[in-house]
Amino acid sequence: MIVVDTNIVAYLYLESEFTARAEAQLKSDPEWAVPLLWRSEFRNILAGAIRRKALSFEEACQISTEAESLLVGNEHEVGSQPVLELVRDSDCSAYDCEFAVLARQLGVKLVTMDSKLLKAFPKLAQPLSVV
Repeated sequence: MIVVDTNIVAYLYLESEFTARAEAQLKSDPEWAVPLLWRSEFRNILAGAIRRKALSFEEACQISTEAESLLVGNEHEVGSQPVLELVRDSDCSAYDCEFAVLARQLGVKLVTMDSKLLKAFPKLAQPLSVV
């Protein structure tokens, strides 16, 4: 099991320079965990794609359903105090700290391409593997 940030989920479903790496990550680590926040972040990514006309409404709904199916059973609530502690001790947003808290809580790695997370939590966060 690994914790992935929302962008890693997005790379899996929306074609980008990191899509092949996200697919390889899923193949090598098929159990992905996320904080509940991921749904709102993912919807916002899909909203941007709809507005840019990169996705139709129907395509966005289908992608949302597929991503939610992938993560069902591995969505977790995290507490405010540990999130705020990481905010206090880093330069990261509270949103990003939710992913770091969950990784610590589960005792697993956080996979992200976010440079702030990678810098703030080098023992916890790791980038997508190179294909």
